[in-house]
Amino acid sequence: MDAKTLLLTRQSTPRLAAPAPTQEQLDFILDAAIRVPDHCGLTPWEFIIAEGEGLDKLGAVLSQAAIDKGADQAFIEKASKMPHRAPMVITVVSKIQSHPKVPELEQHLAAGCATLAMQQAAFALGLGAIWRTGDFAFNPSVNKGLGIADTDQVIGFLYIGTPVTSANIKPQKSGREFVRHL
Repeated sequence: MDAKTLLLTRQSTPRLAAPAPTQEQLDFILDAAIRVPDHCGLTPWEFIIAEGEGLDKLGAVLSQAAIDKGADQAFIEKASKMPHRAPMVITVVSKIQSHPKVPELEQHLAAGCATLAMQQAAFALGLGAIWRTGDFAFNPSVNKGLGIADTDQVIGFLYIGTPVTSANIKPQKSGREFVRHL
């Protein structure tokens, strides 16, 4: 897929099934992630990959977070199954470092760019992916369960797999609709 097609047709793919990316595909996806803008080369991110039994472990972290928030039993069970919506989930974490030239926001944005690059790389390989956040991305129990420092932030959960169905292509908008010239 050429870059122009990728940039103008990339979309989220919510219905995913096995197989997950091969090791070669995953390496490409991860290598794409670390090519994003990164002021001072801080590499302010961590990628926590869950597949196979790792999906069960991630589900246990999410269900414990739901318990800690006082959720009802139905939601606790739903939370435990959420990671199984795809054969692979990559939790992207911004790893904040104190730096005189690179504010925290810029580090969060770099990790967000890495997430988008991974989604685009998956799409370019013919895989599907969807970047999810929700309350679990901002839940201290999730951070604790994943061994994430309090100063760090879950940027999102990137679900990756094989598309179950072809998604309808979103209507094309013009970028000019969002422009204001000075």
